[in-house]
Amino acid sequence: MQSPLGDRLYRTITTVCAAAIPFVLVLLTAVVVRAAWPALALHAGDLAFGRTWDVPHERFGAVPAVVGTLLSSLIALAIATPLALGVAIFTVDIGPRRLHEPVAFLVNLLAAIPSVVYGLWGVFVLVPMLRNTIMPALLPFGAVMPLFRGPAYGPSLLAASLVLAIMILPYIASVSREVLRAVPQTQREAALALGATRWEVVRDAVLPAARSGLIGGVMLGLGRALGETLAVAMVIGNRHAIPDSLFDPAYTMASLLANEFAEASSDAHLSALMAVAALLLLITLLVNLLARWLVQRVATGLPGSRWT
Repeated sequence: MQSPLGDRLYRTITTVCAAAIPFVLVLLTAVVVRAAWPALALHAGDLAFGRTWDVPHERFGAVPAVVGTLLSSLIALAIATPLALGVAIFTVDIGPRRLHEPVAFLVNLLAAIPSVVYGLWGVFVLVPMLRNTIMPALLPFGAVMPLFRGPAYGPSLLAASLVLAIMILPYIASVSREVLRAVPQTQREAALALGATRWEVVRDAVLPAARSGLIGGVMLGLGRALGETLAVAMVIGNRHAIPDSLFDPAYTMASLLANEFAEASSDAHLSALMAVAALLLLITLLVNLLARWLVQRVATGLPGSRWT
């Protein structure tokens, strides 16, 4: 039996909840832009193109932090995406059925670890291992590969990228696993009936049908990597310069905000940090819009499987 009053109440509550999301986003953007406006009005060119971050002389070049943010996130994405897809395929199509849930649970458990724990692990385990073992082994390749040049400090762009890769792996793997599970079982059985091997079923019948969701999962991981703060600040080296190699210390916008916001004593410094926050917000919004556009493009242009 329908209740008009209950229906109206239910519709009102859900409408308020839905409207609260864009309202909070607009309010957040307005607050950040308002606080950043003095720096944007006086130092917009320096923030967009400058490389020098000199607080006493009020020079606020944000380019090294922007480059460090994008590089560390993209390298982490390049490392984490194949691993996450491998985990998702193993726990849905390839691995023994009795291992599906335990492996998925352990991978998801990585998302529950606080970022400060990742940072401590990076400081006490990863960075010494990079400095004493991995970087010295890769330095000889620096003569032909500039990515491996430079002294082996330990805290570096490479250390931050590896920590970020481990942190975003469960997000990509979880979304990819659910997307692969949503592919109809009949599609797999049809491919098997045509003589395909299990790998051919995954490659030609499952992955093409799921790729829009897979792209969404990868973009979710990228958004997570762009905004990570504490763990990155503990291992990236926090040097305000554009890195020339994976071994160089670097900076990210999030770690810049975390390190300097509490110590900002002048209005110009505080406003410049808010401008960096506004820039980080803009990049995150652009990445999410790009992800949405890619998912829609892929979802509306799925090619037919060669097995169907």
